[in-house]
Amino acid sequence: MQDDDGSSGDDRHDEGAELERLARLAGAEDRAALEEFLRRIKGPVVRYCRSKLIGSTGTLTADDVAQEVLMAVCEALPRYRPDGSSVMAFVFGIARFKLVDAFRAAGRNHSVPSDSLPENADPDPGPELAAVLSTEVVRLRAALDTLLPHHREVLGLRVAMGYSGAEVATLLGTTPGAVRVTQHRALAKLRSILAESAP
Repeated sequence: MQDDDGSSGDDRHDEGAELERLARLAGAEDRAALEEFLRRIKGPVVRYCRSKLIGSTGTLTADDVAQEVLMAVCEALPRYRPDGSSVMAFVFGIARFKLVDAFRAAGRNHSVPSDSLPENADPDPGPELAAVLSTEVVRLRAALDTLLPHHREVLGLRVAMGYSGAEVATLLGTTPGAVRVTQHRALAKLRSILAESAP
């Protein structure tokens, strides 16, 4: 039987079991297993960090934070013990801490003006379009911040990262039905907030 993303429960179970196996071997200092484990989790970690840093003005990019997450995962794997939740829940737990660190660092850092001028024109959108896009991102970020934390988490995993309801349920230790209900409520609340704040 296939889920709404076209993958079967067996495929996801097999992938989860393989990640668990690689995590255990990597924790026991198997270099090849560590490299394969990192290769498999890098994409989801980068997408997760990007979804959390939308509209952020800190000095660290989502890719920088993702790199710190992967390094922290390397250090933590020898202490990893399966507890019934998926190994990706363990990885995302580390990512949450690193994101908090990134936001704290962004609050401490301030940009320094430069005396040098660029050699070429900037191909990015002009200041008007950038201002409009920035305003929309700020509106969306503010609306997301009013949601309950678990609603934001489910939206981030489902919408920004593209996980299926069943995968999110596994990551968060809940049921696919509960994920669907949470996603529906979160999106309805988000639409309502954005409609109220529309100019």
